Amino acid sequence: MQENRFNPWLHRYAVLVALCALGLIAIGGLVTSHGVGMAVPDWPTSFGYNMFALPFSLWLTGGVFHEHTHRQWASIVGVLVVILMRWVGGRKACKPLLIIGGVELLVGFALPLLGAEWKGGGYFLSGIGGVVLLAGIVWARNDPAPGNLPKLGWSAFWLVQLQGLLGGLRVVLDAHVFAGTKLGVVFGIFHGCLGQLFFVLLCIIALMTSRWWLERGVSKDESAVPDATPRGLLIATTALIFLQLILGATMRHQHAGLAIWDFPRAHGQWWPDMSDAAIQQYNATRSEVVAADPITAAQVGLQMVHRVGAVLIFSAVAVCFMRLRRSADVVLRRLGLGWLLLVLAQAGLGAWTIWSNKAADVATLHVVGGALSLVLGFLISIIALRFNFRCCTGGQNLASNAA
Repeated sequence: MQENRFNPWLHRYAVLVALCALGLIAIGGLVTSHGVGMAVPDWPTSFGYNMFALPFSLWLTGGVFHEHTHRQWASIVGVLVVILMRWVGGRKACKPLLIIGGVELLVGFALPLLGAEWKGGGYFLSGIGGVVLLAGIVWARNDPAPGNLPKLGWSAFWLVQLQGLLGGLRVVLDAHVFAGTKLGVVFGIFHGCLGQLFFVLLCIIALMTSRWWLERGVSKDESAVPDATPRGLLIATTALIFLQLILGATMRHQHAGLAIWDFPRAHGQWWPDMSDAAIQQYNATRSEVVAADPITAAQVGLQMVHRVGAVLIFSAVAVCFMRLRRSADVVLRRLGLGWLLLVLAQAGLGAWTIWSNKAADVATLHVVGGALSLVLGFLISIIALRFNFRCCTGGQNLASNAA
């Protein structure tokens, strides 16, 4: 049946795009860890040059290498996603892509006419519009991918453009202040969190293009009612991980260094003193060699919430693992074990980040580990929601999934 037709090359390409997105998260993590988000002060140009024509000699100054590599890698991922959307959308996607690309190209050419301050947005839209228009022109009479894959492809298509815009606004509006907060920080937090969800979406597409997903049979046993508790627990745990990533992104983009620099204690106590006198003392005795903004009581509290969240996540994932290991589904059992081990490693990386005085490579590994933990939670939840997942309780097997 067309609905279950497996395309190995589409699946391989979807996996490639997801891996490229993970690499983008890693490079972005290095940018934030090194505090070089403004190493290239203009956008979408780089020191006035076309992004892809920047002289290599300028790459070696300051933190330009990390920031500019992030921009170029993001552009490559954007092109890959447009191709993925065209592939899963099939020939039905051609006309919408032609319209969208044409509109973006026209608006991109028109924006600079409004003034010099609109040139950046015009260049950005012109570049995107050209790629989209080319994707619509390419002649390929392939059928749309099965199920909801075309809708997911369109979601990735729009999300990658929004991500690019947020990344650019993070640079352009960095110096602007709203409600006492630099807009660059706000856009940076949104950019980081949305990047995690973008990676999740691409991994879902990779899963749904796999042979295992397309040929997997849903249990025919309708006499028993599916146990919804594990599903709710899986979804809640995954949501908790995403909230934890939001907290982490908020801490990282404030560029205040380590608000708490010891572990497992916090400033020598199990719960640190956050009075004004204590905060002044912490700032006076900091040993960080990299210039950073003064830490505040709110930042100390935020890091403590992050630590408590880590304990809650590990506990919740451990419970999920105990439920999943009683499933008759070997895939869910293995994924549950992998999730538990990954979260345990993530906790170790969090401690190592503090002990290493927030070393950039360690902090970036912590970011990547968080992204993988979130993705695994999403994928396990989706598998459990689609298939007739049950657990074995009281020694009685209530689950039987057909392969």
